[in-house]
Amino acid sequence: MPQAPLAEMRVAQLIDANLDRAREGLRVIEDWCRFGIKREDLVITLKDWRQQLGSIHNDTYKKARSTETDQGIGLTHPAQGNRSSPKNIVAANCARVEEALRVLEEFARNPDPVLANTAAKIRYGLYDIEVKILEETDGSRRQKRLHLCRLCLITQPNKELISNVTKALEAGIGMVQYRSKNSNDLQRFSEAKQIAALCRDYEALFIINDRIDLALAVEADGVHLGQNDLPAAVARSLIGSERLLGKSTHQLKHIEMAEKEGVDYLGVGPVYPTTTKPESNPVGIGYVIEASKSTKLPWFAIGGIDNSNLKLVKAAGAERIAVASAIMNADDPSTKSFELLKGMA
Repeated sequence: MPQAPLAEMRVAQLIDANLDRAREGLRVIEDWCRFGIKREDLVITLKDWRQQLGSIHNDTYKKARSTETDQGIGLTHPAQGNRSSPKNIVAANCARVEEALRVLEEFARNPDPVLANTAAKIRYGLYDIEVKILEETDGSRRQKRLHLCRLCLITQPNKELISNVTKALEAGIGMVQYRSKNSNDLQRFSEAKQIAALCRDYEALFIINDRIDLALAVEADGVHLGQNDLPAAVARSLIGSERLLGKSTHQLKHIEMAEKEGVDYLGVGPVYPTTTKPESNPVGIGYVIEASKSTKLPWFAIGGIDNSNLKLVKAAGAERIAVASAIMNADDPSTKSFELLKGMA
């Protein structure tokens, strides 16, 4: 192993500090891949990188260590207090490792070319893995919320739109789907942006109906497609793997096709006649029973569901419902949301 000359003790100290920094950061990232997103393939790669750096973290560097003279000991930055989510923690530690590896490349190039080359290879590899981890971290969070969700509110044009959505979120609904057919794009963008912010505040999912461009513009959690919208494969290529993709179904063959297309969840209905889509023929409670037996995907019974028929829909196998008029046109959207949530408990 190369020995750092005494005259270059400071370089040895610098290398030691950045080896520690890189290995510690890799361990943080590795543990999130292990316990957070459960990606064994990424865990294996990250662990191998840690071992590689550990094997060339030789005694010369460790003996140069001096915490007493290290001016960086105990220094913090206000940004460290903002790492409140796994995504922020992973991103911060990826940046920490990448910076440390870059320092190692520069200062180890002459005294320790093996270390410099190893640092360079790991740094470029981490750039690619970071994207995968962050995408899957978002996707994992969204999938978890989707599976926990029992009530989705589908919006309708309403003078009290933002107020009604807020009250429903306060009651505990887990998802809002923004649907607006008749307004212009500026109005849609403004409304969607406001609701997206509200959903983030209440840790609820925010889905845009049909409009992929609008979903990307307001950083929604996903897009919901109808049977006559863009093909699911095209939508997925645009929104990426980390966002949710839902699709409406009206018969069993729609469910079978949606499963092959790789959507994340389904709409099942309309179960009963609905004022939201009066032109759509209801499929009846029988389709709810069929859906409960035919798919393992999360799905929402939709169409004319209210307190008067909720027990029947639930008894047919529905674990989730989506409603529009029942909440949006209610005198008290908060109470109505709470009642529906209680009925689905």
